[in-house]
Amino acid sequence: MTTDIRDAEAASSPTWTVDELAARAGVTVRTIRFYSTRGLLPPPVIGPRRVGHYGQDHLSRLALIEELQHQGMTLAAIERYLEQLPTDLSAQDLAIHRAVVASWAPDASEDMPRAELERRAGRALSGTDLDRLSAMGVITYDENAENAENADVYRVDVGLLRLGVQLLGVPIAHETILAARTVLLEHTRQAAHELSRLFRDEVWGPYRDRESDPEHLAAMKSLSAHMQPMVVQALVTAFQRSLKEELREAFRTEG
Repeated sequence: MTTDIRDAEAASSPTWTVDELAARAGVTVRTIRFYSTRGLLPPPVIGPRRVGHYGQDHLSRLALIEELQHQGMTLAAIERYLEQLPTDLSAQDLAIHRAVVASWAPDASEDMPRAELERRAGRALSGTDLDRLSAMGVITYDENAENAENADVYRVDVGLLRLGVQLLGVPIAHETILAARTVLLEHTRQAAHELSRLFRDEVWGPYRDRESDPEHLAAMKSLSAHMQPMVVQALVTAFQRSLKEELREAFRTEG
């Protein structure tokens, strides 16, 4: 993506005051200012009357910081992590990083009534919104409920909630979300099956023949601890590249 395109996207993206950003991110203004002084957030765009304006990249970075904190990382460790990221990452890139971080975290699902769900989401949720969140796998509810809107309690994937709420504004039909989820589940399960088989046959099998070797045992424990994030990152990277190629080919064909 060229600099001109990035600048155009940044200019057309919604901007918020620090109070509006804090409300959307579910943090305090003091927290945002603190992160800014530590270099965890890029400076805002200064507009008329010296008012700072924040965009989607700030919101995505706050979500990433929150996810890293959930993993038990200290502020100093988060600073080091963010310093390693390219400076020109888009909001979408940051969202992918957050998804990768969250993917190897323990499942964080909570039961909550609608009022609490809306408080966490930072906005009121219509019946259509709830249906879309359900289609994305962000929430589930008692199958005895007539529909999502009439459910008393929702099982919420807290790690996906913020991303799901952001996607509510994307103009994609409910049926398309369901179809996309089906495709993704089918292919990711197949990939997980093949990777598990490969690990079992090519890595775990030889280990069992050498399980009395202390050095090999230590190496296997280290590999097991790092395997999931490595595989997730590889899958995300491969998917990004494949999607770019498919879109490029599609637009070339239409042109």
